[in-house]
Amino acid sequence: CGGSGGEITISKPDSTAPTVSVATSAADAADAAGATDAAGDFDAVVDGGSSFVDGVLTTPEMTIRITESRVIPVGEQGNEYGEKPVIAFWYQITNLTDDDVDPTEWIFVFSAYQDNNPNAVNEIDVASLPDDRFLDSQTETIKKGGTVENAVAYELDDDTTPVDLVATEDLGQTEIGRMTYNLR
Repeated sequence: CGGSGGEITISKPDSTAPTVSVATSAADAADAAGATDAAGDFDAVVDGGSSFVDGVLTTPEMTIRITESRVIPVGEQGNEYGEKPVIAFWYQITNLTDDDVDPTEWIFVFSAYQDNNPNAVNEIDVASLPDDRFLDSQTETIKKGGTVENAVAYELDDDTTPVDLVATEDLGQTEIGRMTYNLR
């Protein structure tokens, strides 16, 4: 089950793997107390023209569109070797310049947090690649105007605290926007 950005709702029916539902529009997500930027709005645009709105990060260099997201329990496909459940994001990245861009640019513009520590910021760690389809293509150079798919995952510290996905530029110095993924 997947979708484009928005709110994620995770539930564990009986003893089966978690299921995910994703709000399909900004209004649906906001109505469900879902993803918003730091100001409580969906429209987050930085002075340089960068934005992170409805699961789409746009910068002068690239566009990253989140196409799917879900929690993968320990031992399940995509998290076979992990010791913690992960939240995984599948995305398409488009190069808008003549510069070298590859799918791993994600890790330079996104960080994930679980606010479950009353005393410190809790940035969660990047996990193993959740989709073997991208083992050979995750570092390929994308041509100007070209789009490539990839995936990334983060280790969850618990399965109830929401995850804030934060987009930044200037090596993390300037926040572009954030979306909150509720785990239920």
